[in-house]
Order: sequence, then structure tokens, then C-alpha cells
Amino acid sequence: MGRKSNRRNSKHSGGESPKASQLARKIKSFLDNHYGEEFSSKQIIKKLEIRDAISKGAVEPILIKLVENGTIAKSPRNYYSSKKDPEFILGKVDYVNPRFAYIIPDDPEATDGDILVKEVDLKQALDDDRVRVMVYPTKGRSGRSEGRVLEILERARDEFVGRVEISPRFAFVVPDFKKMHKDIFVHRGDLKGAQHNEKVVVKLTEWREGDKNPTGKVTRVLGKAGVHEVEIHSIMAEFGLPFEYPKEAEAEANAIADTISPKEIKARKDFRNITTFTIDPADAKDFDDAISYRRLENGNLEIGVHIADVTHYVQPKTALEKEAYDRATSVYLVDRTIPMLPEHLSNGLCSLRPNEDKLTFSCVFEMDEDAKVLNHWIGRTIIHSDRRFVYDDAQENIDKQSGDFYEELTHLNELAKKIRKRRFQNGAVNFETVEVKFKLDEKGTPLGLMVKERKDIHKLIEEFMLLANKHVAEFIYKKHNGTDTFVYRTHDAPDMDRLEIFSGFAKRFGHQLKLDSERQVSSSLNKLMDEIQGKPEQNVLEQLAIRSMAKAKYTTEPKGHFGLAFPHYTHFTSPIRRYPDMMVHRLLQHYLDGGKSPEAEPWEKKCIHSSDREKRAADAERASIKYKQVEYMSLAEEKDYEGIVSGVTEWGVFVEITETKCEGMVRVSDMTDDYYEFDERNMRLVGSRSKKMITLGDKVWVRVVNTDIDRRTIDLEFAENDEKPTRSRTSR
Repeated sequence: MGRKSNRRNSKHSGGESPKASQLARKIKSFLDNHYGEEFSSKQIIKKLEIRDAISKGAVEPILIKLVENGTIAKSPRNYYSSKKDPEFILGKVDYVNPRFAYIIPDDPEATDGDILVKEVDLKQALDDDRVRVMVYPTKGRSGRSEGRVLEILERARDEFVGRVEISPRFAFVVPDFKKMHKDIFVHRGDLKGAQHNEKVVVKLTEWREGDKNPTGKVTRVLGKAGVHEVEIHSIMAEFGLPFEYPKEAEAEANAIADTISPKEIKARKDFRNITTFTIDPADAKDFDDAISYRRLENGNLEIGVHIADVTHYVQPKTALEKEAYDRATSVYLVDRTIPMLPEHLSNGLCSLRPNEDKLTFSCVFEMDEDAKVLNHWIGRTIIHSDRRFVYDDAQENIDKQSGDFYEELTHLNELAKKIRKRRFQNGAVNFETVEVKFKLDEKGTPLGLMVKERKDIHKLIEEFMLLANKHVAEFIYKKHNGTDTFVYRTHDAPDMDRLEIFSGFAKRFGHQLKLDSERQVSSSLNKLMDEIQGKPEQNVLEQLAIRSMAKAKYTTEPKGHFGLAFPHYTHFTSPIRRYPDMMVHRLLQHYLDGGKSPEAEPWEKKCIHSSDREKRAADAERASIKYKQVEYMSLAEEKDYEGIVSGVTEWGVFVEITETKCEGMVRVSDMTDDYYEFDERNMRLVGSRSKKMITLGDKVWVRVVNTDIDRRTIDLEFAENDEKPTRSRTSR
């Protein structure tokens, strides 16, 4: 017995037992993951939940050994800490749900993906905040890098919109913003007269370490929740959109003379005697662009794309310029426009209204009958529009072959079709997303919705604007092989992994994608877009295709535009509503005047700002549409609706109702027929007992059970379409 025992004891002589080694690794990992903190041996035992006496007794000797070999440090107070230099990254918070967030690194190469941070380790960081994060040396159970926030570098926002809930002793504001997962405490004296259930803007004033909720102060009372004007104002406040123009900028705009001096006319190319017209939506008030048309003596055509000369009126270092830069874009909500420029400019001086002389910046093309550009000229001009067309009127003149300028419109349409065909042959992708427009009554209540139809006339205007944008970009690029600072609109090639996933979804509808080369990707996507036109899956697949693409952005880097298949592209044609177009006009004139290339960095900063503002505008526009969709479905007939599964997550199934194009969610917690597990790789839920699968793209029947205007959500449940009486729905 004794000899046997000695052999067992000597088996690990000179080394640790496997259990001790495992415990040592556990202790080291714990201290590494809590870099900068000190713990006593008792605290380590408690934190690691070590319960058996043998392991507890082993902790102290293991700590001493780790100190001896230099792995960890020991303080004079007998507290232990990590000596490992951790990895730090800077990034932005994407606050997914109340339990955790992802940190998206500023430098994508710094880590092997986004960093998961649990709510307890967020250090009160909120969505979109810029933070400094410590990345844990060991990965979490999911195989993903994890970490904790050490410092909030910059708050993305300190104001939130929400609904006030008042009790006898205190009040809370419940934020509308889905990624703000904390209610905001408000002292009753800081309510600014807000009543229970009213919508307000609340500013964060304090959030002490250890406090569960931040404290705030009401800065603006918007009014009763659910009222159209209040809800739209809530969206404007939520996204930081301006309610009015600063007085100084408004005064500057109003002071600009309406007349054009003879000297200014003389300095420009005069197009006033050439047939010119604008074509815009019926409700448009600002007309950025006009087209001129004439036959040249040599038999070729001269097509002019004339753009409002905004930078003639908006000068650098003025209040007008400052405000235009800050806004960076006009925002089109469901019931109103928030313009980039004051009305006197956007709807007056700069708008290319008919029967008025207007100052423009133009790109003029000489073309043959095959729509090939033989020559072009770029410069400042003066025009006189002969007619303001609404899209439908211009289309009618083409269709009926009668009415004002029908011959010119018909010829332009033929040229546009040839340009468009060539563009797709060169690899452009034909994305035509479904656009929904609401019919509202005088109170803003949705009476119905329409899907906007794109006709030849819309495509005509689009092709000539694209042509002008392309030629302006190429004109500057070719001057010095892309070394001159300029503002480009770029679009990277898609990520092939994401396209492969999308291809799998498209296959479920019977559509095949070929992804062997960029050219194949383009032609295959175009074939798909043609096949799904008018089909129930059209909107879902279009949205998924767009999500699999890179985002277009503004930059001074002269990269290409994948979606349009242009080697160089810019935005020149909408300076009334886009600040980057104003930047393009300024740089363009600078180079036409013989100027040298300016430093790129200040222009790149403006590009980044403009891209951010563009995203803000798109998010606000989507929010306003979603609000009307929720309101529309709260008033719609109670019945079963056919829909398509448009998204699958661990907490629910998104379904787009085919009839109304409105999206709602069936929550997993409400699905009582089985316990469903989320298969992330295949984007589906699988019933653990029945093995029933709910997958992206499935056709389903649903009924509306709840609509929440505050959160802009539609709750659904799966229906069997068996004529059962529907459950009464609630709306808030």
C-alpha cells in the first residue's frame, strides 16, 4: 500500500496536479479580465465561486506561485492583480438589448470582430457613444471577443424623447428610442409643467456611479402622446432635427437680392433662348435641376443638365453656410420637409421655377443618336425654364404623343433608355426598392397607402442626372490622375460572405445567384430584380440584397461606385438639398479657375459629417414612415393577413404584411405551441419538440394583436386563417 501511495504522489513531482493547473489558469484569467483591479485571496475565492475545501486551500499557494513566476502582482496589503498588458480599443457602442452591447472598433483590423460587453461592464455607456474598451485576453463561451468599457470618450446624445410617467413622489421618462434601455428619473420640480403621459424632451443631467437610472430634466414639452403633430415633433427631437432656422441665417437669406446683375449675366454662358424645362414630383417646391434640348447644326444633339447655382448665394463663413453644413441634407418626413436651406433660397432664388431667369451650374453634352457623349462642357450658366412638368404630366405627353414638348420628351426618353441599357451592360445593379406613400387627412391620420410607381419619366431624369454626376467626377479625376482633392460618392464591392448568405435566402424562393465574379454578381442581381417585380417576396428580397451591399458614402478618396459600375462618381445635381453637392460646386469652380489642389483633410472631415447626417436623415424618415404604418395598422380591419418572414432573431420573427407593406413582430415568448431555438447561421427558429422551422422568406398568416405608437411597433401572432374570431387588439 505504502509503495503504491508513494508512486501516486510522485507522479506529479516537480509539477502541479491537473486540477491545480486548471485552477491557476482560472485565477490568472480572472485577474487578466479585471485589469487594474486588486483582489484578496478571499475575494478571488468568492468571485470564482470556489466551494470545496481542497480547492479553497489551494488558492493561496497558487497565488504565491503565480507571484513568484512573475505572472501576477502582489501589493503590500496582500492584494493580487494582473501584470498582463491588456489590449485596448476605441469604438462605438451598439446597444443591442438590455443585457449586452457590441463595441464596433474604429479600426476594423484591431480585432477579429465586434467586442461583446455585458450591461454590467458598460460603465453607463449608451448607444453610439465613443468609448475606450479593454478586451479580455480569453474569449467568451460564444467564441467572441469580450471586454469592458473603461472610459466614455464622447456621448452621442444627452437628450431623449419619451413619455412622462408621474407618481406622487417622483417621475420617469420612458424613452421612445429603442436602444435606450434605461428610464430617466426626473424630479417633480424639473418637469417643466409636463403632465402624465405627455411626450417630452429630457436632457440627462447626472448619472452617478452605482445609480441604476440616469437623472434628467425636461427641456421641452411636446404634447399629448398619439397626436400626429406631437409624434412627428417627437421624431424630429429624437433624431436632433432642427425645428426652425436661426434668425441670423434667415436674415442673411432674406437680404439676398432677387435681381441678377448684367455683370453676372455677362460672366456666364447664356442658355435662356434654348428649350428648357423641369420635371419633378407634384408636391415638390424646390426644383434643383432642369434639362435643355436642342439640335445642333452638325445634326448632333445638345442636352444640358442645369443645376441650381446655390454656392453663388451661400458664401463661405456666413451664418447661412454654417447652418447648411450643420444640417448637410434636407429631411423628408412622412408629412413635411425639413429643408437644408431657408425657404427664400430653397423655394425661391435657387429654385428653377418656370418663366424666370435663374443662375445655374451646368454640364452640357453633345450626343449622337445612339446617346454616346461626343463632347461635354462644364461651367456656370443662366437659364430660363419654359415649363414646370409634374412627372405624371410629362409621362402622359410621351404616352399620348401630344402636349407641350412631347417630341423633345420622347427623344430624351429614347436617349435615356440607351444610356440605361449601356450602364447595365457595364455591370450596374438595378436596385428599385418599393416606396410607400401615405394618404393623410388634415389631421395627419392615414387614410390609405400607395406604393410609388417608377415610370419611364422618372428613369429619364435619373439617367441624365447620373450622367452629369459621372462626367463631373471623371473631369476632375482625369486632370491630374486623381491627385486633386475632390468629393466623390463611392460604393465598395459587396462582401462575398454576406452575398453567399443572401444567395441562400433567394434560393428558397427559387432564384439562383451566380457569384463567381463582380460582373456575374451584377448581372445575377439584375436578373433577380427583374424576376421578383410585382411578386410578394419583392420588397423582402430587395431589402435583404441592399443589406448585403456596402453602404455608399462621401469621401475624398477617388474610388469607384460598384452599384452604378462607374469608375468615378460624385453628387453635383442637388445642391438645394445636399451639402456635398455644394462642396462639389465650390471645388469644381476652383479648378475651372485654375486653382491648385487644397489640403484634403478638411474636406474629408466634411465628407464624414455629411455621410453621418445622411444616415440620420434616412433613420428619421424611416421612423416617420414606421409611425404611420403602426397608426395605419391600428385603424385597419381586424382580420388575418398574408405576410412574408422578413427577419428572424432569438427573440422574435419579423413579418412583412404583403397587403400593406407594414412590418411587425411575432415574439418567441408568445409562441406557445413549442419551445423554439434560434439557429443564427441559417436565420431560422427550430421547434425543439416538433422540429418545425420558421425561416426567412416563409409565407405565413398573421393577425395584429397590439400596436404601440410610442415604440413604433406592431405585435403579431401567427394565425391559421381558419376564420376564428380575432383577439381584440390594444393600441397606445
